[in-house]
Amino acid sequence: MSFLPRLTATAVVAGLIAAGTTVTGPGAPAAAAPGADAVRFATFNASLNRGALGQLQSDLSTPDNAQARTIAEIVQRTRPEVIVLQEFDFDAEGRSVELFAENYLGRGQNGADPIDYPYSFTAPVNTGVPSGFDLNNDGSVGGGDDAWGFGLFPGQYGMVVYSMHPIATGDVRTFQGFRWADMPGALLPDDPATPEPADWYSEEELASLPLSSKSHWDVPVQVDGRTVHLLTSHPTPPTFDGPEDRNGRRNADEIRFWADYVSGLRGSAYIYDDQGRRGGLRAGSSFVIAGDQNADPLDGDSVPGAADQLLDHPRINPSRTPTSEGAVEASELQGGPNDEHVAPPAQDTADFAEPPGNIRVDYVLPSRDLRIRDSGVFWPTSDDPLSRLTGTFPFPSSDHRLVWVDLRV
Repeated sequence: MSFLPRLTATAVVAGLIAAGTTVTGPGAPAAAAPGADAVRFATFNASLNRGALGQLQSDLSTPDNAQARTIAEIVQRTRPEVIVLQEFDFDAEGRSVELFAENYLGRGQNGADPIDYPYSFTAPVNTGVPSGFDLNNDGSVGGGDDAWGFGLFPGQYGMVVYSMHPIATGDVRTFQGFRWADMPGALLPDDPATPEPADWYSEEELASLPLSSKSHWDVPVQVDGRTVHLLTSHPTPPTFDGPEDRNGRRNADEIRFWADYVSGLRGSAYIYDDQGRRGGLRAGSSFVIAGDQNADPLDGDSVPGAADQLLDHPRINPSRTPTSEGAVEASELQGGPNDEHVAPPAQDTADFAEPPGNIRVDYVLPSRDLRIRDSGVFWPTSDDPLSRLTGTFPFPSSDHRLVWVDLRV
């Protein structure tokens, strides 16, 4: 794993930018700056994954990559103080994390102010790591579908946390190696061609198969002397499988992991991290669960109730759902699967034109002791000058939208 405080050696070119700086330049600010007593947390599946090892680092080595500039401008327009990016390819030296901060976030994009994150965290993920097993049971071993998490090379679809506030690096917990079979009542997939239950994976496979398709991280952030645990992951999409629903079941249990983790000693006693420490989050701790969960509470292909494991959790505050007018407009214009959806389109966070259509999959969910002051989804309507940042397919940035929540910490 890589901890990257950049206060000296890699200070951003434009200098330190204070939290809450007013955005300037063409177009209205994407979101008003949070109040003096609020901290903005955000998640963004930025689609900065690439098709080959090292390609992202190469793309970020100059300040000229169009997609990276667009992603950076979205972050600059919304100005979160703590943000997790998904689908950001991992490299062991953390060079891509540094380059994105220096060449993109640290340079004003199209009139937006630069933004500085003195602290960051990244670590290895399971995507693209060869398992040595035939996990999809197609008769051959190899390729992305037989990796511990789908990916063409180790580290593809990784994650990174950027923060304006110090990260307690010595207290970070990662759960990359936690085995799926060690979760009590795990929704292990069943081979419908055999009479035995839950036998899609062999005992040998289950002895090593991790729960996390990428990883689960507990990243403690120090906000004005108070610790807020950023709990982040990126569960597998509940699709691209067969009647055994191995991805849908894994998705549901990846989401359940955080529900158990914040449930106190009884619900989390089975959990262990990559350093061997057991148990979940300490009772009374403040936390924010942030990430692309790949599950909508009412629509899409996920296991019924998968997202509700978090939304209905007694320790989680879901009181103010982030919304946007742009999502409503997109749903109306695109029609198709969107016309059959049950959930309010204003809550959508991803623009999936094909089935399942536009749905809510990206979440920022605080603990109940943190009061939500404001929230939103960066999805401008087509008459907003900033709609050029989200656009239509092929997207200039990502098929996901940045989701932010302002919290009184």
